[in-house]
Amino acid sequence: MSSKKDVTKLVRWWAMFLMGLSPFLYLVFLILTRGLGPDPGEAITRFNGLWSLIILLVCLSVTPLNRLLKWRWLAQHRRMIGLYAWFYAVLHVVSGFLLVLDVSFLLEEVVKRPYVTVGMVAFILMTALAVTSPKAMVRKLGKRWKSLHKSIYLIGVLAVIHYFWLTRADYSEPVFYSAVLTLLLGIRLYWARSKVKSANSQTASLRLS
Repeated sequence: MSSKKDVTKLVRWWAMFLMGLSPFLYLVFLILTRGLGPDPGEAITRFNGLWSLIILLVCLSVTPLNRLLKWRWLAQHRRMIGLYAWFYAVLHVVSGFLLVLDVSFLLEEVVKRPYVTVGMVAFILMTALAVTSPKAMVRKLGKRWKSLHKSIYLIGVLAVIHYFWLTRADYSEPVFYSAVLTLLLGIRLYWARSKVKSANSQTASLRLS
């Protein structure tokens, strides 16, 4: 029985790993086949940014899926999912930098353009979460780790705002991802309020007894 569980766990790990890597492999394919259109640099930057946002939303959906559908196995891969979101964010930032190859200009853009500022703040926060994701850091930070990793909700909001400001014409995709984020945050807020109400009811019952 245990060996069967181990095999299932291993298969799921590799499935999640390959699913997370597949956008990168597809991007490599597009680069090699010159399928990125007239502005490859811009296409690469946008591709990586979009996949970072998509995987970030998947990461935010882990707890709701675990609680609603009992997908406990998915929660075991939360760290991998989060690291993939950061991986594509790194590629997004690096490819954006390679478009200009000028640090001073890039710093000016961060200050002058709000969408760059918001995106950079989200990236810095994501980097902090990635650096503190190993188990050793979880033990070292203790309760502070939970407080820090709650910033993933703020990162989601900043990422969507960044996407909105970056979009020039068709807003259908930013609106869609905003709706998904709103739904996920709404579920979390509902559960948090229910937990507070339950705690207050228990306190009131204890006082009456």
